[in-house]
Amino acid sequence: MANQSVFTLINQQTGNLAFKIFSFDDNRHFDHLQRHNYYSLIWIKKGEGKLKADFSEYDFTGNTLFAFSLYQPFMLSSENIKGVAIQFHPDFFCIHKHQNEVACNGVLFNNIYQPPFTLIDEISSLAFESLYEQIQNEMQNQALAQYELLVSYLKIFLIKASRLKAEQLPNFPENTSQKEPFILQNLKNSIESNFKIKHSASDYAEDLNISAKALAKITKTYFNKTLTDLIAERIVIEAKRELYLTNKTVKEIAFELGYEDEYYFSRFFKNNAEVSPQLFRETVGYGRSAN
Repeated sequence: MANQSVFTLINQQTGNLAFKIFSFDDNRHFDHLQRHNYYSLIWIKKGEGKLKADFSEYDFTGNTLFAFSLYQPFMLSSENIKGVAIQFHPDFFCIHKHQNEVACNGVLFNNIYQPPFTLIDEISSLAFESLYEQIQNEMQNQALAQYELLVSYLKIFLIKASRLKAEQLPNFPENTSQKEPFILQNLKNSIESNFKIKHSASDYAEDLNISAKALAKITKTYFNKTLTDLIAERIVIEAKRELYLTNKTVKEIAFELGYEDEYYFSRFFKNNAEVSPQLFRETVGYGRSAN
């Protein structure tokens, strides 16, 4: 389109995308299944439609910010959207290594318990618009310390978006008993504590002293996912983190995640991530840079 603008930085060592921003005024970028070896922030300024991500489907309207992690599958169905996108490879900026500074991992990205989007209010919209313009200006200006300035703008964008997302806690229906949210919090705690050793839904039902059928119904109602999906997502997120941040073998990672058979684990990873552990490592990590 005539008013579309795309700015891209390429990693000179690998030839892969490092950092990219672009504006869009239709859905052609996102109307097919996306699985990228980089992070994507997609800000829908105007329009509405449906998002398919992982195992779920959501309706969306304007002033919504999507955040998708490495190889996370997503697709947008819409005919009238306008907005901007920011995409970055972990070699350009690693959210794991900068967790103490930015704290977006588990909030914006890799949050298996909440939908992968944040609603943007008017004040935040002005702040994000200003940041995007600064990034765009810097992308056109290959001056001294361009990389450092771009990372600074990206950090601010991620921090503001993470704060906004953190404020938007799940809204439980009014007729919900107090017991169910309490069980959900216990379930989240149990998954975080046990996902490396407990892989079946029945394990968690037993942990929480609730029937598997009842827990399955509650999980589907509040997270729009099955409990099996939640467990699988959590295991894959940890595996991706290990593949990127460490030089452990796939066999070592599999064993640490409770899988004695490396090949069974590799099949499980590929079924859920649509990419083998080895290809994920080749295209994303092991973290080569200091970022």
